[in-house]
Amino acid sequence: MNKPSLTVQVGLFTLIRVGLNSAYRMVYPFLTAFARGLGVDVETFSLVLTGRSLLGLAAPFLAPLADRRGRKVSMLLGLGLYTLGAGAVALFPSLGTFVLALLLTQLGNYVFLPAMQAYLGDRVPYARRGRVMAVTELSWSLAFIAGVPVLGWLLGGQGWPAPFALLAGLGVACLIVIALFIPNAKPVLQQDGNGRSLQPGGLRQVLTLPAALAALLMGFSLTAANEVINLMFGVWLEDSFGLQLGALAASAAVIGLSELGGESLTVALVDRLGKRRAVGIGIAANTLAALLLGLLGRSEWGALLGLFLFYLTFEFTMVSCLPLISAVAPGARATLMAANIMAFSLGRGAGALLGPQLYALGFWANLLAAAGFNGLAFFALRRVKEGE
Repeated sequence: MNKPSLTVQVGLFTLIRVGLNSAYRMVYPFLTAFARGLGVDVETFSLVLTGRSLLGLAAPFLAPLADRRGRKVSMLLGLGLYTLGAGAVALFPSLGTFVLALLLTQLGNYVFLPAMQAYLGDRVPYARRGRVMAVTELSWSLAFIAGVPVLGWLLGGQGWPAPFALLAGLGVACLIVIALFIPNAKPVLQQDGNGRSLQPGGLRQVLTLPAALAALLMGFSLTAANEVINLMFGVWLEDSFGLQLGALAASAAVIGLSELGGESLTVALVDRLGKRRAVGIGIAANTLAALLLGLLGRSEWGALLGLFLFYLTFEFTMVSCLPLISAVAPGARATLMAANIMAFSLGRGAGALLGPQLYALGFWANLLAAAGFNGLAFFALRRVKEGE
């Protein structure tokens, strides 16, 4: 069977990731519906989501499989875990299988994603890689715009287990597609930015590379900058305007559109500007947007415009940094991309911890902290060196 073109493969990866991301994102807008169907309170439900978030810390320990055995093996394992989790709820709906599904679908995503990114890094020249990776990242906003509403319709019409039956069926279809159409060529040993040869899957060796550590610090700082605002903007809108439901509903639409806009800008610009320059421009623009949010936030519409600019520039920066990081340690590409997921998780955790404490001083404290974390990200960017 002939291997499909790279364009077709990228399209397949993007569709697969729409399914993976829809499983992740559907929980938030339908949190109360799931909690009610399962007979648990929202506080208990939030503990499960916390556990799911912590799985990001395990990503670097799973990813070396893709560097040692090949990208396809790891992608199949990730999709297998995802399908097993969704299928468990579809066949045996209960609180236990629901918790298992949340954990396995996300763990599968953490196994699949770095393997897919490494696969593209192996096959797409660095000069064109930013655009290709950015296309697959459109799946994040498309999941929110298209995937989640379909799952919500199933949930409302057929009960809380119904979305998982569709997700399990999609998982089986994706497994077949990857098994039939994606080759399993192993990565070729290459050198890092300092001229040292990297053994496949060497997490310990990757973490000794100054350029890799700088890349991870950059990812940590960017997500921390976002989270100190992301966690508290809803509270800020309520406190400022007293329009909790209306403002939050509008802000959800704003965030979805800004994510799609940021990803689309990356598709159009990252390779033309150059990855390093694009990330630097993104950091500067996101810092400016954070400060503008404080100035524009004197009215409800100004606040929504400020949020749009903040999330647009954040998404552009985050997606632009992926091809840059993919070039730091080519011989252990999947391992470093997975370590980057861990850095993102730690950044979100740090931002979530600091966010409420900063807000007690006023929302400007959150905005200035975001600017400070962005400054740290820019410092780290200057020390990121491509290895190809």
